[in-house]
Amino acid sequence: MALVIDACAAQHQGDRKEQQDRVLIVPHTNLRGVALAVVADGMGGHTGGALAADQMVHTARQNLTQFSPEEETPEKMLRSCLHEAHMLIKASRLMNEMNPHSTVVMMLIQPGRMSWLHCGDSRLYHFRDKALIGRTKDHSYVEQLLSRGRITPEQALVHPSRNVLLTSVGGNDEPLFDYAETTDLQSGDAYVLCSDGLWAYFSDEELGGIVASHTAREACEKLVEQARLRAGGHGDNLSIAIVKLKEKEVAAKPKPFPGFAGRPQQKVGSV
Repeated sequence: MALVIDACAAQHQGDRKEQQDRVLIVPHTNLRGVALAVVADGMGGHTGGALAADQMVHTARQNLTQFSPEEETPEKMLRSCLHEAHMLIKASRLMNEMNPHSTVVMMLIQPGRMSWLHCGDSRLYHFRDKALIGRTKDHSYVEQLLSRGRITPEQALVHPSRNVLLTSVGGNDEPLFDYAETTDLQSGDAYVLCSDGLWAYFSDEELGGIVASHTAREACEKLVEQARLRAGGHGDNLSIAIVKLKEKEVAAKPKPFPGFAGRPQQKVGSV
C-alpha cells in the first residue's frame, strides 16, 4: 500500500509582544520522500528566545541537507541537530547579555519510517484515526509529579509550576532528550508537533478528533482558532506542524465511450 503525505504548519503570536516560536516543515534537497518537521519554543527574555529558536531551526535545516541514510542513522542526525544548536546557542551568550534557550521537537520523515526527538515541553502526538497511539513526555516538573502519581492530569493543566522545565537547548547543562521511531506506518496515521501554547488548550481526545476529521491545513486553522478563543486574551506564542498519512489514490481507468462498448475501436473526431 503506497502512502502519501498531507502536511501543514502554522503559528500565531498569541498575546505576546514577540513571536519566539519557530516552526518548519522542509523536504530534503536531494532525497525523495525525506523531510524534516521542527517546532522550537524559544525562551530567554526580549529577543533571546527568538534567537535560540532561530538557531535550532537553522541548525536542523542545515543538518537535513547533509543527511544520508547510508552514512547516518536518523537518531544520530537528530542528536547532532540538538547538540550543535545547544553549543551555538550557548556561544551566543558571549556576544550579548541575553539568556537564550529553547525547547524543541523534531521529526525526520523517511519512506517507511518516522523518527523523532524532543527536549523540553514541545510535544509530538501520534494518532491513528482518532485514537492516541502515544505522545512524548514533557521534561518538566509537573510531568515528573504526574508520572509519580502525585497529581492528576486535570491538576497538571492548572498547576502553578506547570511552566518549570527540567532541561532546554542552550541551558546551563547538557540537554536531556528522548528519541523514538516507528516503521509501522498506516493510512490514517497523524503526527502532531506543537508548542505548549497550543497543546495546553486541548485534551488528547479532542486534538485527535479534530486532526482526524480535517485535512492538515484545515486542522491547523481550526486548532489555532480554538486555542486563541480559549486563551481569552492571555495566550502564549503557539506553533503546530501536522503530518498525516493517507493511501495513495489510484487513477481510475477511463470508461468506454457510450455506444461503443463491445465494438471494434473507431476514431472519433473532435466535437
